[in-house]
Amino acid sequence: SAWTVLYGGELSKDVATRLVEGAAGKSIALTAIDMDGFKKLKIDSQETKIIFIIQTIENNEPPESAGGCLRFFKRKTHAADLLTGKLSYTVLGVGDTNMLLDRQTTTALDCNKCAQELDKRLEELGANRIHPLGQADERTGLTEVEPWISSLFAALSV
Repeated sequence: SAWTVLYGGELSKDVATRLVEGAAGKSIALTAIDMDGFKKLKIDSQETKIIFIIQTIENNEPPESAGGCLRFFKRKTHAADLLTGKLSYTVLGVGDTNMLLDRQTTTALDCNKCAQELDKRLEELGANRIHPLGQADERTGLTEVEPWISSLFAALSV
C-alpha cells in the first residue's frame, strides 16, 4: 500500500525526491508532500503510513514549513494512544553540523534534534516505527542517507 513522504525543509525536499525516484524502480508507491500540508492526511483518524524527512536548522529549530506539524505532535493534550493502530512511520533527519559551534567534535547525532524529538514523540503516541531513525549530516555530504534508504526499501518490500 502507499506511503507518504512528508518533508520539512529544502534539504529534506531533495532527499524526498531521491527517495520517490528510487522507490519507483522497486514498485514501492511513494508520494511526497511538504509538511505544511500534513493536516490533509488526517493522521489521527485513519490508518496512515508516513516517512518523515525533517531538517534541523539553526538553534535546533525546524524549518518554517515543518513547524506546524511538529507542534501538532508535541501537544501535551494528546491521548497516549492517539496514533495506536493508525500510524506506521519512520523518520530521517537531515542536519548540518556546520551550524554548531563545536563542529569539530560533532556528528549527525548532534544536528538532528527535530528528527530525534519527532521519532520519540510518535512512539510515545502509540505509532508503529517500521524502520530505525536515520540521521544525516550535510557537512559530511549526507553519506548516511543512501544506506538508510537501501535498508528502508528492504523493510518496505517485505
